[in-house]
Amino acid sequence: MNTLQIVWKNISKQTGSTILSILLTAFGVAILCVLSITSESFEKQLENNSKNIDLVIGAKGSPLQLILSSVYHIDNPTGNIPLAEAEKLQNNPLIKLAVPVSLGDNYRGHRIVGTDSSFLTLYETKVQQGKLFQKNYEVVIGTDVANKQNLKIGDHIHSSHGLSKGGHSHDDHPFTVVGILAHNNNITDNLILTSLSSVWDVHGIAHDEHHEELTTEELQAKEDLAETRDAYLHHHGEATDEEHDHAHEEDQSADSDRVVKSIGADMIHSSGLEITALLVQYQSPAAIAVLPKFIAQNTQMQAASPAIESARLFSLLGVGIDSLQILAYIIMAIAGLSVFISLYNALKQRKYDLAIMRTLGASKLKLFTLVIFEGMVITIIGGFLGLIFAHIALYYISLQTSQSADFIHAFKLNPVELIFVLLACIIGIISALIPAIKAYKTTISHILSGN
Repeated sequence: MNTLQIVWKNISKQTGSTILSILLTAFGVAILCVLSITSESFEKQLENNSKNIDLVIGAKGSPLQLILSSVYHIDNPTGNIPLAEAEKLQNNPLIKLAVPVSLGDNYRGHRIVGTDSSFLTLYETKVQQGKLFQKNYEVVIGTDVANKQNLKIGDHIHSSHGLSKGGHSHDDHPFTVVGILAHNNNITDNLILTSLSSVWDVHGIAHDEHHEELTTEELQAKEDLAETRDAYLHHHGEATDEEHDHAHEEDQSADSDRVVKSIGADMIHSSGLEITALLVQYQSPAAIAVLPKFIAQNTQMQAASPAIESARLFSLLGVGIDSLQILAYIIMAIAGLSVFISLYNALKQRKYDLAIMRTLGASKLKLFTLVIFEGMVITIIGGFLGLIFAHIALYYISLQTSQSADFIHAFKLNPVELIFVLLACIIGIISALIPAIKAYKTTISHILSGN
């Protein structure tokens, strides 16, 4: 028998304690792997998705919710902002690039984002196949969308209302895939991009390229204003026929026209086109202190920094991750203790076997090596079983996340996992060290004489 066969035979004799040690080691390694991979993937995605975005401008509400919805696409928006107000900010000298984003629909969990060509500039990506959308109901899809949904250029898709699966399907407005983005290792891989006008059209919002065509609400407002103006003129006309001359009547009529027009302009403006948010890139570092304060004081919108909110989010998650990592290390330590107890007890039961091995020519070093190998084999088996548990857990975690937030590669081996297996192996060696030393010091005469 070679060394490995002897070790395996010794381990199989202690079935209960061996299985316990293997499972404890496996659970410790699995927890460490899951925490390490998810936190690393999450942190990398936070960085990749927001590295060129200095500020997000959107409706008032939670700044973190605004960042999660508009940058990471894993939450609902805080509301909409007027397009007219957003366009004013786009011309601000402190802003280098301001990218409009309009949300509201999805395709099988992948968010459909209304935007323009500046979105590709902001995320430093390009169309790898086909072309960029140019007409209404044309879309460009990310590589992961194309792969997961088996889509190609020329295919038609129907969007669903809302930002998650199960919403009302817009069957009357199919989109045509005209392009596929290059793989960018960020959120763009899981998005579907189209024009702002396409998003407005799907929801029945009238518009044109220069926003001259009025919506149904605006037309109704104009009709109401016309009736108000006629009533106003009729009432004041009767009074002036009796009390004022013709010149004064014309002045009053002109004043009434100005009043009605002013009211009408405000009403029509308030019912104008809207977007979800603006993704802003600063022109200079000076904008960091000036622009958020300007927006807060002079508009009905809010400005949120992805860097600040992401750091806050990760610090909150970090507390839980650190706690779970401590728990995993404790489980690993218990596994090491279990290996030690198992080997120490087994050594007492096998002392006559060890003595006979010595009489047959086995050296003290041979016995020492056998016990060390037993500890290593138990923890190595537990370590690799832990990797299997970890990837099964990662797979189920990836199923629970939305398509737009899919950043975990469940079946990709990470180098850090081998470090955890090596850590388990070291724990096995340390745990077996004392029993191995005891085996090394085995005295044949004392054992065989029963002393």
